[in-house]
Amino acid sequence: MAEQRSPKPQVGGSIPSWPAIILDGEKVDKFMNTKIEETQPKLDGLKWLVVLVLVAAAVVGNSHYGAEPLLYRVLAIIAAALLALWVGSLTAKGQAFVDLVKEARVETRKVVWPTRQETTQTTMVVVVVVLIASLILWLLDTFLGWIVSSLIG
Repeated sequence: MAEQRSPKPQVGGSIPSWPAIILDGEKVDKFMNTKIEETQPKLDGLKWLVVLVLVAAAVVGNSHYGAEPLLYRVLAIIAAALLALWVGSLTAKGQAFVDLVKEARVETRKVVWPTRQETTQTTMVVVVVVLIASLILWLLDTFLGWIVSSLIG
């Protein structure tokens, strides 16, 4: 299998092209010769605890206030979920996830989406192939059932 190369080999950034290596116990970027900081903010554990408490409060509150109108309970759960997401986004892992989502949105904008005609044609091909496959399986099932019933008697 031929090795695939980027059209711009000098441009790095993805894991396969510029992986970080561990040198003397520290992560170092292979090409940039820079140390990669691995810091965990001190309050991350407390923030995750707050997230856990908010989620637990939403679950227990929904159960406890079961007699209240559904709209109020749903609004309270949505408010607790939004607050938990916000607190979670303040952590290191939460910020990394937010960055990932932002980068994914940028990449999504670069995608050349198929036209309506291409989508319709592809869908029709898939439907026809599924129908043919189901017909073949039905015929095979019928034939094997006929063989088994004739052997059994």
